[in-house]
Amino acid sequence: MFNWKLLKTIYLYDGTLNGLFTIAFDCYIFKSIPSNIIFEDNYISNFLDTAIYIKTDNEKSSRIWNGLYNNVSYDTLYNCYYAFLSCQKNKEINILKYILKAFIDGPKINTMLHIDYVLEVMKLRKNVLHESHRLKGLTRLSEINKNLFYASIHPDNNVIELLGHFFIKRFPLQNLILHDKNRNLLFLYNSQNPNNYEIISSPSNFNISNYSIEEIEFQNLWKTFFKNISIKERTNPRLQMQYMPKKYWQNLTELK
Repeated sequence: MFNWKLLKTIYLYDGTLNGLFTIAFDCYIFKSIPSNIIFEDNYISNFLDTAIYIKTDNEKSSRIWNGLYNNVSYDTLYNCYYAFLSCQKNKEINILKYILKAFIDGPKINTMLHIDYVLEVMKLRKNVLHESHRLKGLTRLSEINKNLFYASIHPDNNVIELLGHFFIKRFPLQNLILHDKNRNLLFLYNSQNPNNYEIISSPSNFNISNYSIEEIEFQNLWKTFFKNISIKERTNPRLQMQYMPKKYWQNLTELK
């Protein structure tokens, strides 16, 4: 791939995109590539591996971010971002190789699908955006208090930020809590401060089930509509699962 030194070392990092970009900066400077990159919490120590923890450096990360944006392309930068949100194992090493190759070949990197790691990054990007698109139509917001709305999701990929941006643009005057139960993450948006949002960790037992009276009435109305509009003789579970995958049903008001 490169005329660079291939290390037999595993790099550990803090699981953030800035952490991965820090590793990319060091690899570019020292012209070396590790055997793998693993989130620190997922690494199981053993006697066979040589593992080094790379501390996140925001200045190094910013230089990679700006370098991709200014010297390669906007699309390349966001291909890295979307691929990073994937739940796929070994995504980090593929993204790293993609970044380093992008600095060598420029914008044409995204047409070089014959290279395995470039193709893998494109697949990860497509998978993340596809799930995000599905959840935009399948996520059910419920009012828990005056102008405060909550929704729980169970996505395969870490799409809570993408989904949060979608709802902020669509409902900018509503206060919002999105809850990724697979990762115990909360996306918090306050309409009084529309330029900011926050993503924080939530307790594993965090749950909201107390809805406003109006919300309960709307949910009952929606369930009644859903039940009565369907034609029993034309029920097609396979087609229904094609458009609304069964793994998302637990979050759908009409199917609870």
